[in-house]
Formats: sequence, structure tokens, C-alpha cells
Amino acid sequence: MQSQLQLLKNLKRAIALVWQSTPFWATLTIILVFLQGLLPLASLYLMKLLIDTVTAGIGKGMAAFYDVLAIVILVGITALITNLLRALSGYATQAQSQIVTDSVNDILHSKSVELDLEYYENANFYNSLHRAQQEASYRPQNLLNSLLQLAQNAISLVAIAALLLSLHWSISLVLLAAALPVLLVRLQQSKILYRQQKTWTGKERMAWYFHWMLTLNSYAKEIRLFDLGSLFRRRYYNLRQEIRQEKLALARQRAIADFLTQLSGILAIFAVFSFIAYQTIQGEITLGSLVMYYQGFQRGQAFLGQLLSNIASLYENSLFLSHLYEFLDLKPTIANPIHPQWLPQPFQKGLRFENVSFQYPHSRRPLLEDINLTIPAGETVALVGENGAGKTTLIKLLCRLYDPTNGRITIDGVDLRELSVIDWRRNISVVFQDYVRYNLTVRENIGFGNIDHIDNHPDIIKAAQKSGAEGIISRLPRGYDTMLGTQFEEGEELSIGEWQKVAIARAFLRPAQLLILDEPTSALDAEAEYEVFEQFRQLIQGKTAILISHRLSTVKMVDRIFVLENGSIVETGSHEELLGVGGTYARLFAIQAKYYQ
Repeated sequence: MQSQLQLLKNLKRAIALVWQSTPFWATLTIILVFLQGLLPLASLYLMKLLIDTVTAGIGKGMAAFYDVLAIVILVGITALITNLLRALSGYATQAQSQIVTDSVNDILHSKSVELDLEYYENANFYNSLHRAQQEASYRPQNLLNSLLQLAQNAISLVAIAALLLSLHWSISLVLLAAALPVLLVRLQQSKILYRQQKTWTGKERMAWYFHWMLTLNSYAKEIRLFDLGSLFRRRYYNLRQEIRQEKLALARQRAIADFLTQLSGILAIFAVFSFIAYQTIQGEITLGSLVMYYQGFQRGQAFLGQLLSNIASLYENSLFLSHLYEFLDLKPTIANPIHPQWLPQPFQKGLRFENVSFQYPHSRRPLLEDINLTIPAGETVALVGENGAGKTTLIKLLCRLYDPTNGRITIDGVDLRELSVIDWRRNISVVFQDYVRYNLTVRENIGFGNIDHIDNHPDIIKAAQKSGAEGIISRLPRGYDTMLGTQFEEGEELSIGEWQKVAIARAFLRPAQLLILDEPTSALDAEAEYEVFEQFRQLIQGKTAILISHRLSTVKMVDRIFVLENGSIVETGSHEELLGVGGTYARLFAIQAKYYQ
């Protein structure tokens, strides 16, 4: 019962989605469905009149011919209207389908952006996303089409059934009994396909991953150097073959079941036609009526078969839409408070981590443990430590990409969870170590740092000058309007260091109170690094700044250094103070210093 209610809920949501996306086309389609549903009965009746008129007019000359001609003209007009309605219906369905597909994809994109980073680090989320993407492009429209076709077939079937009842009540029962096995088989097949589809998700995602690696530029070098192409192609083929064989096995079962269920329909036609022929021979009905009733039964059988198929299709589409709604019903864990606190402008006291610990929901290993630190407003600090020490995780918490498992982070004494997420993030500018390389124009790559100023060319130029990207941009063929990357035509690829300067310019464009640079100069040479940090000194005046760097020579400029090890802060102090302590920082600095001696 619960599953049936869920299917009805899916149906209701899909209809609402389609209606909201395309109210005009939905209304037009409903009108066309009603008209198309009535036309088959009109065609049958005109055929009866034609045959009876021809039969009665044999040997009666031109007067009878004119009667026949009038009916032929009506038959032609009916056929013309039928074709016109079919063409209009096809166009309306095509227009509606494209709009609905775009609307559903927009809903998917909106949900993807809404969900927290935590989801994107969970394999189950990607399975859910993959299934949603598979169904999103066509299932809502398919469901609506099935519903509309069901309505059209139901209208036609009611009209045909009324016609057949005028001959004998049992004919309609024979019609229904012959079609029921088809419905039962289709419903069972839909259940099997739905269950099987879930088992294919992991294999399909893995196959797509190999396809992705074989076709993307970022993997091209290693695939050629290590000769991985043949291996990846073979793995992709084996996965697809396994899925294909399972799908073909289901298709064979479906074909056999469909053939067996059609036998009941053939027997029904034989029985009904025999009865109609007998009635004609007995003089109970005319020759025209024989043709009308026989064709009526055939069409009724077809309409009922289509109607039951529509019901099965509705059931199947509702089942598969649960994949889409399973994804759309995911809730973000980083939530806005009902009544957000006011964000200080500018910061007065600064940031504070109070007994902060963090671990992923499905992990037993804490990444951060009992972190306590204070960053006064306007101070510049550095986070130092080996890979895996927890530096970037700490920054993600600060940006509210995650919330602490325990403890709290405050700004001027206010818990970050009590602030508007959007307002807080607008006051942060970050360059992550794995910054994004947008295959779009230079202007957009920098402008994304502050989309309110994406068309403010002077501000974009200033940001590029501060990061050292201006010299690179001046050499590009179309300057700030040059497409970057190789995904699209006329794109210009940059070196890693050049991309990094563009990413830093993006951060410099944002009028943030808190600036965070995660390995900002890892791909720059010594001279470029010096230039960026000189600009950085000027940029952070009056602002709070956090710097993460493995190059300890670059952190001398900061006010304080926090040394992290295994998710905990083990040392705090200035560069000189930490060297004097002779601890972890001094050891790391000595290791790096010997390479410059």
C-alpha cells in the first residue's frame, strides 16, 4: 500500500512539474487529446454509412452515386482533420518535451548547487545523482505522454464500447478479458526492470568513468605515456557488455511474454468475428454494420491494449521517477538559521575556534581534534604542516562547506551557524589549492570572483594587475575576451602557473573581509611568487588573512604561524619564535633550507 501511495505521489509531482513548466502546451495537448479520442467512432460510423449506401444504391444510377459521393467527402474531411490533429499533437509534444527537459535539468542543477560538499564526497550520492540524471531528461514527459495517451485511448474505448454494447453486451467483456493478461505481464516486467536498473548503476558509472578518462585532456598524457588506452578500452567494453547482456536477457523474456499474451487477443478476434458474421447471415445486421462492428472490435482491442500499455507505462515511469525524487528530496546539512545574526562590518574582534573537532559522517577517523585558536581582526596568520595535517579541512570549516562535529567557530563572538551562509561567504575570498580552471573567457574567469562586478572591466583589470595576470592576458589574441582551455573552439591553454595567477586575480576581485590563500604560489617560479606576495601585502592591509603554504620561506611575512600535525595544533608563534623552539616547524624549515644551501 505504501509503495502504491508513493507512485501516486510521484505521478502528482510529475504532472505538477510539467504543468508549471508548460501551461500553454499542456492545455493545448489536453484539447487535442479529447478531439482525437472521438474521431475513431466518427470514422467507423461513416464507413458503415458508406457501405450501406453503396449496397443500397447498386443499379440505381447517378442519384445513388451522389449520396455515396457526399459520404466519401465526409470520410475525406474526417481523415484530413485526423491528420491535422495528429500533426498538431506531435508538434505540441515536441515543444513540451524540450521545455520540460530543460526545466527538469534546471531543477537538478539547482539541487546540485544547494547540496553541501559533504554529499560530493560520498559514493552513494553519485549513484543517486547518476540515476536522477538518467531519468530526468525524459521520464516526466514520458509520464505525461502516457497519461494523455491513456485519456485519449479511454475516450475512444468508451465510445467503441458503447457501439459494441448496441450489438451484444458480452462483446465488451470478451474485449476486456483478452487484454488483462497483457496488463499483468507489463506491470511485472516494469517491477523487474526497476529493480535491475539499481544494480546497473555502479557498473554504468564505472563504465562512464573509463569513457571519461579516455576522452578528456586531463588524462591524455598519462594514458599515452603508460599505454593505458587498451586497458581502459577493454575494461569499458567488458562493463558495457555485461550490462548489455543483462538487458538483452530481460528483453528476450519480455518478447516471449508479450507473444504469449497476444494469443488471447487472437482467440477473441476469432470468436467475435464469427459471432458478427453469424448475425449478418441471419439478417440481424447489415453488411455495413458487419464492417463497422468488426472494425470497432479490432480498434477497441487496439485501444484497450494501448490503454493497458499506458497504465503499465505510467507505473514504470512512476517507479523510475522515484530515482529523480530521491535525489531532489535530499536536504542540505548546512542550513541557514531562521533568524540570522547580523554580520559585523568590519570585523571587530576576529575569528575563534573553540574545541573544534571534525570527522566525516561515515568515517571513524577525526581529521581535526580539539582545535583552539584565535585570529584577531586584521591579523595575517599561516597554517603550516605536512600533507594530511588538516590545514585545508580547517579552511573548509571556516568557509562553512562543513560544520564542526564538535565545538564551534565564531566571528566577533557569534557562532558561524547563526549567520546567513550567503552573507558569510560573500565576506570570504579563497584560492584553493585545487582551484577551478573555467573553460570560458578570461573576463569570466576573473569576474566569477564577484559576479556583481563581472561586467566592471576596470575592476577586473585591477585584479589581474594585482595577481600578475595582466602581462599574460595582454599576450592573448583577444585579451580579456579570449576563451581559455581546450574544451571549445579558439580556446587558449595556459600553463599551470598562468592559470594560478588568473585564479588569484579572481580572489583579489572579491571585496572580502577575510582572504584565504591555500598554496597560492605552488605553481609559480621564485620571481612570480615574490611579485604575488608583494601584492598580497598591499591587498591584506586592514583585512584578516590566512595563508597555507608548504614553502616556509613565504610565511615569514605573517603575524603568527599555527603548526598542525595529525589534526591538532602543536605549535604557535612567529617565524623566529618557532625556530627558537626547535620543534616541528624548525625541523620542516631546516629540511627545506638545506636545498637552497
